[in-house]
Amino acid sequence: MTFHAAVFIATSLDGFIARPDGSIDWLTDRDEKPGDTGYQEFMAVIDTVVLGRKTYQTVLDFGFWPYEGKQVEVLSSTLPADADERIIVHRTLDGLVQTLNDRGAKRVYTDGGGLIQTFLRAGLLNELTITTVPVLLGEGLPLFGKLDHDVELTHNATRTLNGGFIQSDYTVHRH
Repeated sequence: MTFHAAVFIATSLDGFIARPDGSIDWLTDRDEKPGDTGYQEFMAVIDTVVLGRKTYQTVLDFGFWPYEGKQVEVLSSTLPADADERIIVHRTLDGLVQTLNDRGAKRVYTDGGGLIQTFLRAGLLNELTITTVPVLLGEGLPLFGKLDHDVELTHNATRTLNGGFIQSDYTVHRH
């Protein structure tokens, strides 16, 4: 594998990335914003964005395409292959990884709970940047799920942002 896969995501304090219905209003509709999270710097070095289907469909509701100038791949067994000219749909993880390697992807932004879990289980992630939002949801879509083995992390840094947001960076040890 030649690409570097990174996660840049927000979670509630209890580890959810969305409400059970997929809503992220607890993040987007907050009165206090975190300020500069480093997202623009992160995206400046990304050449490829890989999304799960649900995340792709959430992005469509933004009213603008946030990945202009990036190659966008979506892993989905149900999304039509010709769903959107801005993306390439992949049916299997192996096919996606093969395409990333064949295309010479260097830095890959991996987004979506299911996709992040799939990449973690497959040993494909290199780094995690997780911004914790000071809210408890009680239920929702978790960032992490079942693993076949422990995934060792090295903590690199933690920053306190505005509004009580906390951001931590980790390197993932791949076996």
